[in-house]
This record gives sequence, C-alpha cells and structure tokens, in this order.
Amino acid sequence: MADMINLVVNGKAREVEAATNLESFLVSFGLDLKFVAVGYNGEVIKKEAFAQVTLQNGDSLEIVRPVGGG
Repeated sequence: MADMINLVVNGKAREVEAATNLESFLVSFGLDLKFVAVGYNGEVIKKEAFAQVTLQNGDSLEIVRPVGGG
C-alpha cells in the first residue's frame, strides 16, 4: 500500500499518494492544464512549474477553471 498524504483542495479534504506532483494530480481529474489556475499554499503557480511541485502533507490547493457564460 502506498503512503498517503492529506491535502485541502478547494476547501475539501483529499487524500492522495505521497510523492504526487501537481501536474499529475490535476491530470488525474481530467483537467485541461491550459485552462486552469492553481493557488498552492496561497501562491499562484505558473503552469510551467506544475510538474516541479511535489505535493506535501497538509498542502492547500485552490483550483480555478474559467466558466463560460453570457
């Protein structure tokens, strides 16, 4: 069994495998990385850095996607 860590994602508790990077985490939800903004522990992360961010126990993520309308 893989080690797990606890995150807060958009205000909700989530459990994920340890050593997961941000890019893999987002892709696992089927998100198009071109159309997502991420706040990581209060800081906005550039898309180019998603793969370099390794999620840690207790991290907080805010994931925002544009919403169309009119």
